[in-house]
Amino acid sequence: MNLAPVAPVDLPAVLRWSEAGEARSAIWRSESGSLPPRRVVIADDRTSADLAFRLARAGTGLVWRGDFQNARQLLQAMTRRVERLESKPGPNASHAEAFSRHRQMQARRAQTLAMLLMPLNPDYSVPLRRAPDLRAACEEAYGPPGNLAEGASVVALRELLGLIGAHEWRRQGVPVAALDERIHPHYGVFAPIRGEYVDLVAQAPLPGTALAFDIGTGTGVLAAVLARRGVARVVATDQDVRALDCARENIARLGLKQQVEVVAADLFPAGRAPLVVCNPPWLPAQPSSSIEHAVYDPDSRMLRGFLDGLADHLMPSGEGWLVLSDLAEHLGLRSRAELLALFDASGLKVIGRVDVRPRHPRAADSGDPLHQARAAEITSLWRLAACQRAGASQASAQGCSVASSTSTL
Repeated sequence: MNLAPVAPVDLPAVLRWSEAGEARSAIWRSESGSLPPRRVVIADDRTSADLAFRLARAGTGLVWRGDFQNARQLLQAMTRRVERLESKPGPNASHAEAFSRHRQMQARRAQTLAMLLMPLNPDYSVPLRRAPDLRAACEEAYGPPGNLAEGASVVALRELLGLIGAHEWRRQGVPVAALDERIHPHYGVFAPIRGEYVDLVAQAPLPGTALAFDIGTGTGVLAAVLARRGVARVVATDQDVRALDCARENIARLGLKQQVEVVAADLFPAGRAPLVVCNPPWLPAQPSSSIEHAVYDPDSRMLRGFLDGLADHLMPSGEGWLVLSDLAEHLGLRSRAELLALFDASGLKVIGRVDVRPRHPRAADSGDPLHQARAAEITSLWRLAACQRAGASQASAQGCSVASSTSTL
C-alpha cells in the first residue's frame, strides 16, 4: 500500500532555560514573529533597572518571577533608558531620512523591551503576585487555551500589555461619528480611530445604491457606512482571519447582516459592482508586527493589486473609491507622479477627488519626529473609473489620469 507523504506540521517555538538547577521550557509567543532569545536569566523584584536594561540590550531574555506590578514599573524604567539613547534627526535631515531613522529606533526599542518576559499558565492565568486576570484578553489574541495541547507559555510583557489595551478597545468600542455607533476592533485589526477617512466615504456622492464591494474591510467600518447610506448589498472582503471575525461581529452588532456579506478573499470577490471601495495601507514599507499590516504595505502590494484588478470588477458606469493618505509622498516613499502612473498603467482615470486634513493629535505634535510630514498630510478619496467609460479615443486624447473636480471637507 502506498502512503501519501505527510505534510510537515509547524510546531510552536519553544523557549528553553535553566532555573534552580533544572531545565525548563515553555511555548514562545510573539506576534511580531521574533525568535526566542538564546540566553535567558531569571529576574525578580531585586533586579535593578540598569541591570535589566544592560541584559536586554545584549539580547538576554529575563523571565520574571517577581510582582507583576513591579514588572510594569521596571518596563517603564527600561523605556526611559531606551529613550535617552535615541537621537533625533538633524535639522537638515530629509523627511525620508527622518522616517528611516524613526523606523530604526522603533525596531531597536521593540527588540530591547521585548526581553522582559512573563510566564503564562496553560489557561492563560499569570502565576505572579498582583497579576490581573488576563485570560479573556489572551484568548481573544491566541485562541482558546489548550486547543493545541499546549502547556505553559512565555510572552513579552510589552506584548501582554498590548493585549490588555486591545481587550479594552474591543470591550468598549471606538466611536464612529459617521455611524453614530461604536465599532469594536479585535486584537490585530486596525481600529478606525482616524475618523476623517471614514467621513470621506460617508459623504462622497454614491454612483449607485444597488451593490458595493469593500476591499480589505478590516473592522467592517466602511461596509457599515455604505450600508447605512442605503447601499442595498455590500460584499466586504479580507484575507485575515481576525479581520473577518471582527467584521462579521461588528456587522451583526449593527444589525446589518441582511445588507452586508463578509467573505474571505485576497482583494476582490467574484463579479462586478457599480462601486468598489478600498482603504489600503498608506505607507509602502515593511511591517514588523501583525497590527502594522494595516499601516505598511510592502512594495505597495495591496495598492497595486487593487488598481490592477479594479477595471475588471467595475460595472460600465461604476466608480472605484481609493482612500489614501499622501503621507508617503511627504516621507519620500512614493511620489504623486508614481501614484498617477499606477492609475494609468491600470487603465484608470481620475474623475474626482475629495480631500480632508487629518485631525489626529500627532498632526499637531511638534515633538513627533515626523511632525513636518504629518502636518502637511492630506487624506484623499480618489474617484476612479475605467478608461473605456470615456471612450477609447477620448481617453487617449485626454490621458487616463487627468484629475477633474477636487473638493475639500
